[in-house]
Amino acid sequence: MDTPRPPADLLAVLAGLDDAEAIGDLFVDLLTPAEVEAVAERWAIVKALAEGHTQRAVRDAVGCSVTTVTRGARQLRYGAGGFETAFETLRALGLPAPEAGAR
Repeated sequence: MDTPRPPADLLAVLAGLDDAEAIGDLFVDLLTPAEVEAVAERWAIVKALAEGHTQRAVRDAVGCSVTTVTRGARQLRYGAGGFETAFETLRALGLPAPEAGAR
């Protein structure tokens, strides 16, 4: 089975928004509070893993299960490459990002 992809028109809207607050508002409107928290948790997990932290250290820092961290590690390693693109974007914006090759 193919990995589900977000709707193309939603991706176009996100790509067209250049205001972080507007994107955040869209996420709040589109997702439940639990889903917003889950996205924030996953983002924290993959950033910490990309910085070279161990899975157990990430689990302890984020306060989630090691299974959740393992899932994030798998996506970071075998995913579509979206995380590295996101980290490159953070660097280009001058925001803190995991160093390339830290994993």
